[in-house]
Formats: sequence, C-alpha cells, structure tokens
Amino acid sequence: MNIISILIGWQVLSILFLIVLAIISWMYFDKRYKKSETKVPSGYIWTDEISIDPTSGKRERVYYNPDTGDRFYKKE
Repeated sequence: MNIISILIGWQVLSILFLIVLAIISWMYFDKRYKKSETKVPSGYIWTDEISIDPTSGKRERVYYNPDTGDRFYKKE
C-alpha cells in the first residue's frame, strides 16, 4: 500500500463517520422542535402565540413550560 491510498481511505472513513454522526444527532438529540401530540403535558401553560407549521401549513398553539423553558406545539 502506498501513502496515497492510505490517505484516501482515511478521508472516506472520516466522511462516513461524520454522516453517521449527523444522522444519529438529527434523529435522537435534536429536541428543539417537538411535534404535536394530542395531550398537553403537565406543567405547560397556554400562550397567545400561534405558529404556522411550514411543512403542512397548519396552525399550532404554543404552550410554554416556565420551569424548563421548553415549548410544546399542539395542532388546533
């Protein structure tokens, strides 16, 4: 094996690792926007804010948890 093939192999493995890491983080760790559920969790309070979901165009009521700062979106 020469040095060029080793370097190319290392770069391919690095790119594959970054792709896998991005997919895992997107699926499991991105909790900024929680999809609507049927029931508002306890501790969340009603707000006057209404959000329009950009993917579906539907209106969603925003609920806020003052203890954690989390937001919850419920379809109207």
